[in-house]
Amino acid sequence: MDATKLRRAIARTRLAPVAAFPKRLASVARHDSKVLRTSARWLVTSREHHNYTYELTTLSRHHLAWFVSVVCDLPVKQVRGYLAEIESDDALRRHIEHATARAARRGLADRKVRYARRIGWYAIVRATRPSHVVETGVDKGLGSCVLASALLRNADEGHPGRLTSLDINPEAGYLARTAPWSEVVDLVIGDSIASIAALDRPVDLFLHDSDHSRAHEKREFEAVESKLAPGAILLTDNVTATNVLAEHAERTGRRFLAYRETPADHWYPGDGIGVAW
Repeated sequence: MDATKLRRAIARTRLAPVAAFPKRLASVARHDSKVLRTSARWLVTSREHHNYTYELTTLSRHHLAWFVSVVCDLPVKQVRGYLAEIESDDALRRHIEHATARAARRGLADRKVRYARRIGWYAIVRATRPSHVVETGVDKGLGSCVLASALLRNADEGHPGRLTSLDINPEAGYLARTAPWSEVVDLVIGDSIASIAALDRPVDLFLHDSDHSRAHEKREFEAVESKLAPGAILLTDNVTATNVLAEHAERTGRRFLAYRETPADHWYPGDGIGVAW
C-alpha cells in the first residue's frame, strides 16, 4: 500500500486524530514562530504603545481601493490615484517626521510615517469633496493631517473645506498645528458629545475614532445625526470591534459596508473602516 492510500485508510479509523497531530502541531508552530519573530522585532524597533502605525499588505491596499470605489461610486483607477497621491506627498511626510522628532511625546512615537487605512479616509475626502469634516479622537494628529491634506488638495481644485477635530486631551493634535495643514483644521478640546452638540454648521463627513466603547460610539452617532448635511457620510474606526454603525445605518435607512485592513510585518491584526451612506 502506498503512502497516500495508507493516509486515507488511517483517516477512516480511530487513529486519525493521533496520526494528524504532528502535522497540526507543525502548522501551529510555524504560525506562532512567525508572530513571535514579528513581535520581537517590533518591541526593539518601535516606540509606539497604542494607535499603532504600519503599512498595508499589497492585497489589503488593493481591497481598500475597491472598497472606496464602491462607496464613492468612482472608477477604481481614480481611487488608486488618490491613494498614490497621499503616499507620494513628501512635504507631509517630512513634516510628520520633523514634528515627531521635536514633540514632547517623541519617546512614544515612531518617526517613520505609515498611514495604513488612513489613506482610505484621504481617498473618500478627495472623492466626495466635503465642506465640513468632523473627526472625534485625534491623538497625535496623524489622521488629522491626512484629512487636512485631502481638504487642501480639494481647495486647490476649487472645493474648499474644513476639518473640526475633537479630543478630550489638551495635548492632542500636535502634528496638525503647523501650516498649511493647520489652516484648515479647527482643534476643539473637550467631551466629544458636548462638542458635537455645539457644532454650528452642517457636517458632510463624520468619523468616529475616539472612545471605542460600544456605548460611546453609539452616543456619538446619535448626537451627530441632527447635525448632518443631506447625503452625509458616516465613518467608524471601530468596525472590527462593534456593529454600532451597521445598526445605526439600518435604523436610519442607509447602506453600510466594512473594510478590514491587513498590516504588513506587524503583530497587530489591524483595524478597519466602516461606512454608512
